[in-house]
Amino acid sequence: MIRIAVVGDIGSGKSYVAKQFGYPVFNADLEVNKLYKKSKKCYIKLKKALPNYIFSFPVKKKELSKAINFNTKNLKKIINIVHPEIRKKMSNFEKKNKKRKIIILDIPLLIENKINKKKDIVIFVDAKKKEINKRLKKRANFDLKILKKLKKFQLPLELKRKKSDFIIKNNFNNNSVKKSVNVFKKKILLNARSNT
Repeated sequence: MIRIAVVGDIGSGKSYVAKQFGYPVFNADLEVNKLYKKSKKCYIKLKKALPNYIFSFPVKKKELSKAINFNTKNLKKIINIVHPEIRKKMSNFEKKNKKRKIIILDIPLLIENKINKKKDIVIFVDAKKKEINKRLKKRANFDLKILKKLKKFQLPLELKRKKSDFIIKNNFNNNSVKKSVNVFKKKILLNARSNT
């Protein structure tokens, strides 16, 4: 099984690119949202760690945002509770799709949290800052302060770019992204065949 990891800046269109491959996608952000909505266990742990902020189940993003804005250490607490759960979900996802030729990992902190493996094919989504900011501002729960705090947990983009095998330019034109994905998909599959 080939693991393709899609990395890049927040708001660069990683999830859109990941979907274009047409293989099963593990989207960490979606899984985190599901945890907040459905996991009582996660709620209990968060309430215990942040009693002044978490009041009701399902966990509300607003309450988490308040906690993070009050103190960056609270972000660490949230990460320590949420990440182990996401790793479990990812492991189940891999087991479920072990017969698939390719799986796509859309995990924002993949490299930072050392979830990547040596053989992973890393694709960096490159998008213009101006376009990213325009898109982020349209998000329902956009919060610039939190965005800045989240970025502190990320490796510099240049380093991610260097660690990547391929770069997809995302100008937010669907056709050009689809073309790039198809080119890389063919290359990756050809490469895999020649290595078996």
